[in-house]
Amino acid sequence: MSGAVPSLVQRGALALIVPDWPAPPSVRAAATTRLGGVSAGAYARLNLGDHVGDDPAAVAANRRRLAESLALPAAPYWLRQVHGTGVVRAGRAESPSVEADGSWTDEAGVVCVVGTADCLPVLFCDANGSRIAAAHAGWRGLAAGVLETTVGALGVPPERLLAWLGPAIGATAFEVGPEVRERFLDVDPSAAAAFCRGRDDRWLADLAQLARLRLRRLGVTGIWGGHWCTAGDPARFFSYRRDGVTGRMATLIWRT
Repeated sequence: MSGAVPSLVQRGALALIVPDWPAPPSVRAAATTRLGGVSAGAYARLNLGDHVGDDPAAVAANRRRLAESLALPAAPYWLRQVHGTGVVRAGRAESPSVEADGSWTDEAGVVCVVGTADCLPVLFCDANGSRIAAAHAGWRGLAAGVLETTVGALGVPPERLLAWLGPAIGATAFEVGPEVRERFLDVDPSAAAAFCRGRDDRWLADLAQLARLRLRRLGVTGIWGGHWCTAGDPARFFSYRRDGVTGRMATLIWRT
């Protein structure tokens, strides 16, 4: 259920991706690009990460632009992401200092968010829009089970969930070692379809496909997105693998 690649949408000063999924009208979501902010240099322009070395005043200004452009009902619930499997209930706090890689809520007006610059952001909602979640799925978190933990935290039958995969490093750019491939194949031999041979003993990994396989094993069949490659589009996206020092995009979800 991937569909065509969606176009960018202008919201105030920002150029955004609006998820192409059939979520209920009460569910709002967006993924930022690097366009529309005030940061400079390696962080130009809409860096939303406050832990990457950017000027804190610029990050604060970018976060204000984000809130204004999306008319957010509250400050996003930013996490200290650690490439793990921790998933917490989001609250109404701008700087919760919670170490986790996903958050969920069943409250209106609470904004779940994850930051990325190659890792895969995954949004969830149930069919009637009563529960939502955002997960940060780099290969480590994905292999360890962050999507499984997120689905479990939502407490909804998987067949009633919708999932949307945001911008991440693409299948032609993400080179990994054989140990990464083995981590996934140890859990699911069908994950071999998400790897292509690269140089020497290296492999090219398709993060979006690995996520789809994990979700389908859980019983989640309503899966959209997974179109955008961050590494191959420097004009629109930050990419840690491409640049090293770089900013962070945000992928957000909330309900009205």
